[in-house]
Amino acid sequence: MLAARSTFVTMEGLMLRLERAVTRLEQMSVNIHATSGMANGDCVNGIDGGSSQCVDAFNMLLNGPVSDYLSKSRAIGSEVEKHAEMVQSALQTQRTFLKMAATHQQPAKTELHDLMKPISEHIQEIQNFRERNRGSSFFNHLSAVSESIPALGWVAVCQKPGPYVKEMNDAATFYTNRVLKDYKETDRRHVDWVRSYLSIWTEMQSFIKQHHTTGLEWSKITPSAPCHPPPPPPPPGPPPVFTDEDPQPQVGSGAAQHSALFAQLNQGMDITKGLKRVSDDQKSHKNPNLRSQAAPTKTKSSGAAASSKAAVQKRLPLLELEGKKWRVENFEQKHDLLIEETELKQVAYVFGCNNSTLQVKGKINSIIIDNCKKLGLVFENVVGIVEIINSNSIQLQALGTVPTISINKTEGCQVYLSKDSLNCEIVSAKSSEMNILIPTGDDDYREFPVPEQFKTVWGGSKLVTEPTEIAG
Repeated sequence: MLAARSTFVTMEGLMLRLERAVTRLEQMSVNIHATSGMANGDCVNGIDGGSSQCVDAFNMLLNGPVSDYLSKSRAIGSEVEKHAEMVQSALQTQRTFLKMAATHQQPAKTELHDLMKPISEHIQEIQNFRERNRGSSFFNHLSAVSESIPALGWVAVCQKPGPYVKEMNDAATFYTNRVLKDYKETDRRHVDWVRSYLSIWTEMQSFIKQHHTTGLEWSKITPSAPCHPPPPPPPPGPPPVFTDEDPQPQVGSGAAQHSALFAQLNQGMDITKGLKRVSDDQKSHKNPNLRSQAAPTKTKSSGAAASSKAAVQKRLPLLELEGKKWRVENFEQKHDLLIEETELKQVAYVFGCNNSTLQVKGKINSIIIDNCKKLGLVFENVVGIVEIINSNSIQLQALGTVPTISINKTEGCQVYLSKDSLNCEIVSAKSSEMNILIPTGDDDYREFPVPEQFKTVWGGSKLVTEPTEIAG
């Protein structure tokens, strides 16, 4: 009986020791998983150390629409492929940022600005690539990406970043519509490219709505986001070495200065004997000539002015046929620009021309005016479209036919139509001071302003928009 009881006590002790060991092993397992999750940038919830659903969803975006967009861009090649690789690199950088946000608390604003700097640099690089390749035949592709890539800045939008991404996506559609118009019937690769690129931002909106509806979500329980530590302080300098020639500090020098000051004050009226007399011709209130003299001013050195002028280098003017594109760029005060011997498949791209006049003879496919000021354009026949973008004070005159004129982001545009171009469609957006001049006789025109102000009302089943009376 006693032996059986002793055996029971021994078994009970073994069970207690076994339970303690299991508890310790479980605790060690949780710690190991948590450490592994932090090292991999996964979101740790303190219980199971599982990977972040946010980062997993972003991985699906990279492996789906982004991978498809990169594949479609490689099928086109040239600048489109290089641009796509830049976009992929920017999205990979944003993935790293999201992994950090999933495992760290939100830092201070100054530190957050430094953490977002790599994303900003990617955006700037992508936009600069478009500017360096304005003469490319894929300029509309590059512009679609360049205008919408700021959508990556949604991580800095405090409330509702989803609509911000949609706004950037809408900016891209202005240029993707041009791509579709140019290649819809000729090259299916470009149509697929448009759909794959726009799907990135559509999926990005869904991703934000699911994981970051009211702004970027940071971790609540993990450490603050790491920032680059400040450099260590410089080592202390050597102690000062006093020589016999150096002035030594004198004990009681402050007390001696105070005694001298009080001694001067105690002189009473005699203290003014040491002052210098000023004659009336040296007093400004008695000599008006002194008041009229200008105060000395600091002037910039000629060397600094010369260096600043040298820093600003104007681009060389250019008028040449490159493939099927006429390039007219960077002309100033040039009123005899002429394009002759045109063909039906050629286009003309006019960029950065100020206070100049261009004449296009013959029949051409389309004409684009971009970032010009005080430019006059006279053309005979255009079978496609004439577009004016980001310009000021433009005058157009159609001598023959033109089916469509598009005016976007332009202040001041005068359009002279011919009798053969009265059926022209004029599309405008974000523009002002537009006037259409209709011929009424020999060298006589009647001017009609394009409305800039509109009124929209609910018509029962749809919105009804019409120009207001003020807009004419």
